[in-house]
Amino acid sequence: MKSQAAFFNGLFSAGSKSVSPSPFFVMVRKEVADQVRSWRFIILAGLILLTFFASMYVSMINISKAVSNYDDPDRLFLYLKLLTTSDGALPPFHVFIGFLGPLLGISLGFDAINSEQSNGTLIRLMAQPVYRDSVINAKFVASLIVISTLFLSLNLLMIGGGLYITGVSIEPSECIRILGFVLLSIIYVAFWLNLSILLSVKFKQAATSALTAIAIWLFFTVFYQIILNIAIKAFLPDPNQLTQDQVISYNGIILTFLRLVPSQLYADATTTLLMPSVRSLGPLTMEQMAGAIPSPLSVRESLLVVWPQVSGLIAATVVCFALSYYLFMRREIRT
Repeated sequence: MKSQAAFFNGLFSAGSKSVSPSPFFVMVRKEVADQVRSWRFIILAGLILLTFFASMYVSMINISKAVSNYDDPDRLFLYLKLLTTSDGALPPFHVFIGFLGPLLGISLGFDAINSEQSNGTLIRLMAQPVYRDSVINAKFVASLIVISTLFLSLNLLMIGGGLYITGVSIEPSECIRILGFVLLSIIYVAFWLNLSILLSVKFKQAATSALTAIAIWLFFTVFYQIILNIAIKAFLPDPNQLTQDQVISYNGIILTFLRLVPSQLYADATTTLLMPSVRSLGPLTMEQMAGAIPSPLSVRESLLVVWPQVSGLIAATVVCFALSYYLFMRREIRT
């Protein structure tokens, strides 16, 4: 009897022992809490929320006109119209994300590493039984959780508002396209997040990494297209003097250089996902258009059209993270 009692007592006492969480998940929880409580995230999230509600308000006002336009093959996709309809006063929501998303990613990562080192907390953290790669992985995963929660919540709010106001149920294809838009937005912001983390590892001062990240964003947003237009006029012939095939190759060259910009990849992919009638992202000849029926593409066909843009964004994101990981693992941390 004593042996049986001892056995059950040991069993219950072993089951009551709490398992200590992994240091990685502890750092992720800590980073998520710090980012959500920071003023820069609150301000940027407030801007995104403001633009979201403004875009949804404009879409709700003009949704009846968009749905009643029988010349538009996308008029039956009500919830996609909520994300793409505009009266010209305000751009659609995905255009706002293409502009504000990089700022959100930069704000979450520009001081991820250098601020820890300048404050003296990084060497204290490294003195604990923690793997070095867990630090940078926790920084990235925590920021990704915050970004994913924000975008998923906004789109679920849009779907819920559409259900409440219109009473029209959402189609499965629309749901898949909206989830694809959410995933694409997360990947796009994650690229800028990894770029800012890379600059945070490279530079010792947080101000230097922030200014460098903003300068890269401004270059790709404003100055890249200006430089490209100047180069096109200087090196390429006048398109008015070219044949049809030469004009197609001419436009193909321009599109190739434009797609070196992450924002252009994101704009092309979101336009195709949210507008099922978009059949191609490049110029088409009259022979290719002959016999084509103006009907929406299926989800699978739209994904096949945007897969090069999506794979380009994923590749750029992975390259930035790999470089930041490599530099951080080889970095010498001193007091």
